[in-house]
Amino acid sequence: MNTSQQEPGHPDPNQPDPNQPDPAQIDDPTEPDDPNQPDPAQIDSLWPTPGTAITDDVLLSRYAVPDRSHPTTRVNFISSVDGAATSAGLSGALGVPADKRLFDLLRRLCDVVLVGAGTVRAEGYGPMVMDEQQVAWRRSAGLADHPVFAIVSGRLDLDPASRIFTEAPVRPIVITTGSSDAAARRALDAVADVLVCGDDELDARAVRAALTAHGLPQVHCEGGPRLFGALAAGGVVDEVCLTLSPMLVSGDAGRILGGALPGDAPLPLRLAQVLRSRDALLLRYLLAPQ
Repeated sequence: MNTSQQEPGHPDPNQPDPNQPDPAQIDDPTEPDDPNQPDPAQIDSLWPTPGTAITDDVLLSRYAVPDRSHPTTRVNFISSVDGAATSAGLSGALGVPADKRLFDLLRRLCDVVLVGAGTVRAEGYGPMVMDEQQVAWRRSAGLADHPVFAIVSGRLDLDPASRIFTEAPVRPIVITTGSSDAAARRALDAVADVLVCGDDELDARAVRAALTAHGLPQVHCEGGPRLFGALAAGGVVDEVCLTLSPMLVSGDAGRILGGALPGDAPLPLRLAQVLRSRDALLLRYLLAPQ
């Protein structure tokens, strides 16, 4: 498994890309400055239960899983209308305020945030830290203050002195394969729990088993496409949350899913929810157990 190349995924909303403008600060020429306009992060529900200006508490209840002891992997991505996973090489350029809002809420619900190393580098991730409000909510729900940050890397070209490790509120996890460099594993072992899941290629089922054994059954995966592809091919993806950004990108941008599925057979999805924020759609799909 080679994760050294930068991959798109779902942008870390707490780590803005310095080369990209903040979408929340961009004036939409089609939207005049009108105090009566709705909050740009407002989320309305279209289906199955219609509603306007859905609150955070309602969203959290809708996305909560019924049994937290049962391992569940939720994958979260953003895409343009024409299927591009990035614009100008980054998924953050596709973002809208409501997507960031929902992204933060989904993190609040999980035990572990799982991200490929290429996406961590491309999107400028920092340590996985919840703010005071998020910590208070998690405590009230009986969860640990912060989710664990788990990074998947084949080559282990990660810096143990990075803020991701040195400023982490809880010890991160690094997931790799048996073919990775032993010296790099030892160096990272000083700042993270290093888990070997697979020999030459990532074993998705071993990843799920290892995280569950660490008491982290609720997984929130933020990309990139190759990690999503490995999890999907391994039959361990339960849910796909996709924000459809109101943009056309064209060009040669990749898609949200990389790699091959078993037998090149498509995986059917079942639509579970449709939310709307202005011109963006926030979709939730469920996969049948495999």
